[in-house]
Amino acid sequence: MRGAWLFVPAGVVAAVAASAGADRVRSQDPEGIAAVVAQVEELNSMRSSLARAFGEQGVPADRETFRQVCRPVGMRARAMAEEYGWVVQQLAEKHRNPANDLDQQARSVYEAMLADPDLMGVWRRSDQEDGAGLRYFRRIVVEEACLACHGARDARPDFVVEGYPEDRAYDFQVGDLRGIYSVFVPDAD
Repeated sequence: MRGAWLFVPAGVVAAVAASAGADRVRSQDPEGIAAVVAQVEELNSMRSSLARAFGEQGVPADRETFRQVCRPVGMRARAMAEEYGWVVQQLAEKHRNPANDLDQQARSVYEAMLADPDLMGVWRRSDQEDGAGLRYFRRIVVEEACLACHGARDARPDFVVEGYPEDRAYDFQVGDLRGIYSVFVPDAD
């Protein structure tokens, strides 16, 4: 069963997650598993809301915009990891930071999501450095506002070109798979 896929419909899980306390989350706990999905949905909603607000206000894509839109999402992901004892990552094939490259397991899920645009989330058994557990993957979709920094290569803002010399996160279109959230939840002791 280690290599088996577990598909979770996010809409069904959200109702269960509302009653689950994330502080209790371990990979064998169905309510806790639902809470993981709910936390990732909140993170993605935050990303989407911040990006939309940026796009609707016509704010130029610069370093300050990055601090107000992208940075808070990364900070929230780190806070989730610290608060719940998870490993939370944003991974991509076309990334800005090589540290956010897909590992083998994430790559197989990413490719499945490329092949099936309706596939929103996947659970997999996973062995990490700190032990075994479950790993949740959730798609990140490109929205219109994302194109200010992730659109045409030649249209990237100066702070991106200068700050990320190995940048590969460009030439996306609205609706493309931008990357995936990855949340590793360790097995209970």
